[in-house]
Amino acid sequence: MLNALTIDVEDYFQVNAFARQIRYEDWDHYPLRVGRNTSIILDMLDEFSVKATFFTLGWVAERAPDVVKEIHRRGHEIACHGYGHQLVYAIGPDKFREDIAKARSILEDISGERVIGYRAPSYSITRKSMWALEILVEEGFEYDSSIFPIIHDTYGIPDASRFPGVIRCASGALREFPLSTLSLKLFGKDIRLPVAGGGYLRLFPARMIDWAINTINRQEKQPTVLYFHPWEIDPHQPRIKTGLKSRFRHYVNLEKTERKLRALVSRNNFGTMREVLEACVPIPAVD
Repeated sequence: MLNALTIDVEDYFQVNAFARQIRYEDWDHYPLRVGRNTSIILDMLDEFSVKATFFTLGWVAERAPDVVKEIHRRGHEIACHGYGHQLVYAIGPDKFREDIAKARSILEDISGERVIGYRAPSYSITRKSMWALEILVEEGFEYDSSIFPIIHDTYGIPDASRFPGVIRCASGALREFPLSTLSLKLFGKDIRLPVAGGGYLRLFPARMIDWAINTINRQEKQPTVLYFHPWEIDPHQPRIKTGLKSRFRHYVNLEKTERKLRALVSRNNFGTMREVLEACVPIPAVD
């Protein structure tokens, strides 16, 4: 079964965990490392003949257009990660619309390709910001991958669907590819174990992620999505002084990520999010 491989293209200083230490207005004072890290990822994907979806931040694309051009030149899908990596529920509908329109315009101008997919920074489409799905439809996006069906202190809709499907909005329909979870029963309770990537990929052994992907594919007959960031393969990035929880979330096992990714990409069947959705979720009919 084809699974979606996705990369959230942002740099180490732009993550939500560092928002209290690094102001948006100061981003230009930090050295960009995203170009080098993305090149390493592209070479790895070429080695295994794998295509992926790159959810790219407009801020990064504006300052490093060659990164977007190279992603496109190598045959990968360009998708939108917003412009300024702001939490959707924090900026409100008007600024959200402005943010995604600006980012999409930049990405399309650079790549010459229509951008149809979106992923919210820090998966910040939650119960507090479901209005964002309506705006995505109105702005012409065809799919979203922002909903994480787990409990978390920053994001998550615990009772959301675990699998790709269609969300109906007043203005039309949007295909949703939620971040992958494994359904388990523990001490008599049903739990959802996050296995989609990022910090969970860095915490869990690669064999465990393999097992989760295979279990979901074979037993539940559903595709999975794996995500990571270019900064997660960069153990030599500058260290930011922050709290213990944020340090742990950001820096744990950075030195192991590239090796884990190579193992996962070599052992599983991956493609772009657009490809997976076209195979498993028909385009919604217009009413």
